[in-house]
Amino acid sequence: MSTKQMHIDPYERNWMIFSAILLVLFATAVSVAAFGMGIQVPAPETRVDPRTVAVDPNSPWSNPGLREIEPGKYDAYILAHAIPNWEYLPKEITVPAGSSVSFYVTSSDVQHGFKIQDTNANFMVIPGQVSKLTVKFDEPGTYNFICTEYCGSGHAIMYGAVIVTP
Repeated sequence: MSTKQMHIDPYERNWMIFSAILLVLFATAVSVAAFGMGIQVPAPETRVDPRTVAVDPNSPWSNPGLREIEPGKYDAYILAHAIPNWEYLPKEITVPAGSSVSFYVTSSDVQHGFKIQDTNANFMVIPGQVSKLTVKFDEPGTYNFICTEYCGSGHAIMYGAVIVTP
């Protein structure tokens, strides 16, 4: 065996160094976003029976809406469904500025998406699975939420709003 060193072309070596630096920068950016900026990954909170979730008297989705837990903290139970008329229930919720709202969203029929515009809330809504994400609304205004997964011919009319009052 020869004791010669392996030769790497300088051009190729520079690209390898550049690629390694980019990997470190991307990993740092993801870490800062996840921990420093409070970005959360939505996770399944619990499971429900999609056939009975809207009619079971023990289910919060039989009467969906906003519930105040303590001053400035709310739980919002939202039910998405395509049948009979592609909608979120409730269509609107109103909270004061500075409120923190935990959204519990599920579907009674098909897969939907849930995105609150101008926030970092965006997750899948799967029948029988409750997805949860908490959002703090500091600025007054109207924050529309839309379905981001094609769910049928009425998908484009599936929307609602979080109204944040001063």
